[in-house]
Parts: sequence; C-alpha cells; structure tokens
Amino acid sequence: MRKAIAEAEVGDDVYGEDPTVTALETEVAELFGHEAALFVPSGTMANQLALTTLLHPGAELLCDADAHIVTYEGGAAGAIGGISTRTVVGPTPGALDVDAWLAQVRLPGYPGLPTTAVAVENTNMRGGGAVLPYDDLVRLRAGVPALHCDGARIWNASVASGVTFAQYGALFDTLSVCLSKGLGAPVGSLVVSTAERIARARARRHQLGGAMRQAGILAAAGRYALEHHVDRLADDHARAARLAEALGADAPPTNLVLLTVDDPAAVVTAAAEQGVLVSLFGPRTVRMITHLDVDDEGLDQAIRVLSSVLGG
Repeated sequence: MRKAIAEAEVGDDVYGEDPTVTALETEVAELFGHEAALFVPSGTMANQLALTTLLHPGAELLCDADAHIVTYEGGAAGAIGGISTRTVVGPTPGALDVDAWLAQVRLPGYPGLPTTAVAVENTNMRGGGAVLPYDDLVRLRAGVPALHCDGARIWNASVASGVTFAQYGALFDTLSVCLSKGLGAPVGSLVVSTAERIARARARRHQLGGAMRQAGILAAAGRYALEHHVDRLADDHARAARLAEALGADAPPTNLVLLTVDDPAAVVTAAAEQGVLVSLFGPRTVRMITHLDVDDEGLDQAIRVLSSVLGG
C-alpha cells in the first residue's frame, strides 16, 4: 500500500484532474451499481454529504437511536444540514424491526412533518458489528421515501452474508463507504449515488473544506485496499470468533467483540499496560476489534493478556 501511495499518479482534484481519485470514484460507483461516487476525507463527511443531497433544511430523517449519524458525528445533521432527526429504539442495539420502523415513517399527507428519508447502518457498530438481514432491508426499502446506508463496514457485511455490493447498492439512494476501517487504508471514504446527487455533494464538499488537491496519494491506498483487503475480512471474522470463545463473550457476527465486565475502565487500563488496546464501550462493556494489523500471533497475545486481566 505504501508503494502504491509513493507511485500514485496525481493531479489537482479540485479541478477534477487527479486520475487516481477519478479511477477510485469510478471503481466504487460501479461496484455498487451506481452512477457516481465522491472521495472525501472521512466517514462523517460522507454521511453528511449524502444526507444533504436527500434532505433539505428542516426535513426529517428517521434512523436508529444508536446510529453513528446521531451518536458520533457531533450533531452535524442538525448543525450543518439543518436536518431534523427522529430515532427508533430497537429491542436490542443494531436490531432492525422492520414493522416497527415502518410504523414510524410519516408519509406525505401526515399532519405535521413527514419523513423525507431513512438511514440504516450496516454493519451496525453499536450492535456489535451486526449484519442487517438483506430481506429486511428489501422490505424497508419498499416502504420508505428514500433510504441511506451508513456503510462504513459494508465490506464486512458483504463478506459475512454473501450479499454482493451491487445487491446492497440497488437498495439505497445514497451510501457512504469507508476505506480506513477494515480495509486498512490510512484515510478516506466515498459517497455513492446518482450523478446529479454527487455533483451537488461535490459542491457541498468544497463548502465544508473537504476538497483536496493531489489526493491521488490517498486514493491510491484506497484502490490497493479494495483490490487486496476485501476477501481477507473473513480472517478478521474468524479471529473475532476465536477471541469471543476464549473470553466467554457472545459469538460476533463480524469483527467486533463486545464483552460485559464489572469495571470496563479498569480492564481497558490493565490491558493497555500489557500492550493490548481495547475500548471502553459502555458502563459495563468493553469493545474489541480484529483487523488487518492483528495476525494469529497478535490474537494469541491478546487472549493471554485479556484472560489474565479478567481472571485477576
């Protein structure tokens, strides 16, 4: 990947003249069966650009109460897009109860603010990397005005479920997809949609300070990741399953392992002192993620350290 970065052909992407960025955008758009894509610095920017192409200021977005869009993006939907968000609380984090969601959709003619768009997250991070069932997404698609996918981990969802990227793409009006999580690129996400929406997103990206000059050095990393790091996500899923089994956690659907402990802050600190980094995820929850930089030897070390910490 570093070699690809060093050898990247670059131009000025502000003027649409960076061939490596253009190639990445074309490849990702075609992968999901859409007309166009836009390379941006972060997943948060990708989500917010997508939403502002679907919703005007004051319009309502319906999403999960634990959605990244409303939990981890600094209130950007309201602060930047003027979007009104309403959330659905599921029976468990990451669950998609389609009937409950459809019952909350306020269609045109509603005597108040109707729902303009719905957003889902696949895989669902707060749900421990849960993969949203494809048939449920098909049902949801049929009953909502517009549908956005926060697909930061859509690659994991596809590898775990067998649903193709084109099948996912056909369900959504807009998607955000991330290159810097499981795929291992240093930075970058893309918005995927119609050519008309992407043109508007490109103008909005400039307003938000996301237009980049010789961004081909970053896009080259993303292209390398797409070519070499998608299929290997199955290895991350297998290692996560082994980690969960060793620590007595619930079997993970993909590469996120959630562990219930009495004092998660103490576990995080004690593990870090022995070279294993895990995240505080809730009052009684620790989050662990298997990824590109964790091989079998590293996983064995994590199991030894965490087993010791938890046993102590």
